[in-house]
Amino acid sequence: MVKDAHLRIIFIPLLGIGLPFISGIINYDRYSFPELLVANILFITTSLAIWVGCNWIHSKIRLLYAPLSNPFSKLAMVSFVSAIYGACVGCLSTLIWMQFSKDGFSWEGLWKFTILCVLAVLLFTLLYEILYLTKEREMDSQMVRQLDQERSKARLQALSTELDPHFIFNSLNAMNHLILNNPIQAHEFNNRLAQVYKYILINRARELISLEDELEFIESYFFLLQIRHDDKLQLRSDLGDNYKQIKIPPCALQILMENAIKHNEFSDSQPLEIRIDMNGQYLKVSNNIKPKPYSVNSTGIGLKNLSSRYKIICQKDIVIENNRENFTVKLPLIK
Repeated sequence: MVKDAHLRIIFIPLLGIGLPFISGIINYDRYSFPELLVANILFITTSLAIWVGCNWIHSKIRLLYAPLSNPFSKLAMVSFVSAIYGACVGCLSTLIWMQFSKDGFSWEGLWKFTILCVLAVLLFTLLYEILYLTKEREMDSQMVRQLDQERSKARLQALSTELDPHFIFNSLNAMNHLILNNPIQAHEFNNRLAQVYKYILINRARELISLEDELEFIESYFFLLQIRHDDKLQLRSDLGDNYKQIKIPPCALQILMENAIKHNEFSDSQPLEIRIDMNGQYLKVSNNIKPKPYSVNSTGIGLKNLSSRYKIICQKDIVIENNRENFTVKLPLIK
């Protein structure tokens, strides 16, 4: 229902005093002040009865219509029933007044007052329905926005959970290699892996984190990679002084580094160089290309996951550039 406390306070007395005067059923020159006070109380009560009754009619008739049904038929029904009710109450009140008035019975005054009551009812019915439909539309829009937000959160949560098996899949492969070839490094790898995975657990439910935190995580993650690959990997970054204001989805850089290592061949003489730099629009992660001569066992989750997360968070997509020398992924800057 529309909150109409202010409308009631203003218009119920105004209509109760104004309509009898306009219709001519009260001649103020013939009555004393106490008599006019009683007359005004009668018609203000009439105005209150019509107002409250029409509100009740509106609330009951709305229940008969579906929310998305034709609003014109609903408005016509509400207006018709309310007008009949207002005419009956107004006519009855006039007849009661004319039993005691000094003016005597007058059909002209009776019809004028009844018609004015009907016009007032129709006017305020239209006003109420406009206010009600506007509020209903606002509530529907708010509900749609809330559902969209919840849907986006659910999709983000689903995408975030994809990181866990993706990360475990690659880490267990690395652990398996180290256990067979260097148990001491496997132990160190396990300790570092626990720190890295702690970071993932803490930030997995968040949509965005600071680029500064992500870079600290990447330092630990790259240490793990160096244990496995020795000096075959190089990481360089050139971000300037403004990177602390940038936000990024958790583990975004880790996904790109993992992707570069997975799909490229590298050695001591030809290391894989991963570069992180930033311009006015993008955070760029690039690496030199030397494809592996055999097919790579890949789940295909990484880049698709990252693309989906950016689309949900900022309605922008990542940009992938692939030429003969370098593979680059551009992440839109989020401040």
